[in-house]
Amino acid sequence: MSDEWKDAWQPVIDRIGESLTSEDVKWAPDLVEAGAIRRWLEPLEFDCALHDDRQVAQAQGYLDVVAPMTSLGTFAAPRLRSPGSSLFTEADRNAQPHVRSLRPPLPAEAPSVSGYFATDIEFEFLRAVTVGERLGRRGLRLVACVPKETKVGRGAFVTFEVETVSSLGDVVSRMRYGLFCYNPHPEPSLGTVS
Repeated sequence: MSDEWKDAWQPVIDRIGESLTSEDVKWAPDLVEAGAIRRWLEPLEFDCALHDDRQVAQAQGYLDVVAPMTSLGTFAAPRLRSPGSSLFTEADRNAQPHVRSLRPPLPAEAPSVSGYFATDIEFEFLRAVTVGERLGRRGLRLVACVPKETKVGRGAFVTFEVETVSSLGDVVSRMRYGLFCYNPHPEPSLGTVS
């Protein structure tokens, strides 16, 4: 069996450590809002005055109500769609969203893949974010690329790192996430037993 498919990932491996995008901040469309924090907390039944009471938060040294760390990804996310648009334009078995921010951010020299899924995510939180701040994402550093054949297909486990920045001018968190980017094995024909 040839390993040419693995070799096709070498240009990606060679770029480990590089930022794959500009360092410009892509700002979220909305400020962190007290109402959005409440709506985030209600179904989770979190009960902490720092997330609900401005006076309590300020007494603890914060500028305003504190956003839960688990909400920062939502508050930093770019707009995914606009009214009248669609995220998916095909109904195929392995259809992928056509919106760029939902597709894997592989470099141009990566082999073509038709599928991907998330494998892991981790956050490093550097400081609390409060009501009134605007968050954005900056950079996309390639951290790892490991070619692998799995039961779903041939591809690579690829890891990226992104910074979340505040309108106050600092980095508030770092996110690392992994994807398996692959080409699916062919569907078995009807009537065959695997």
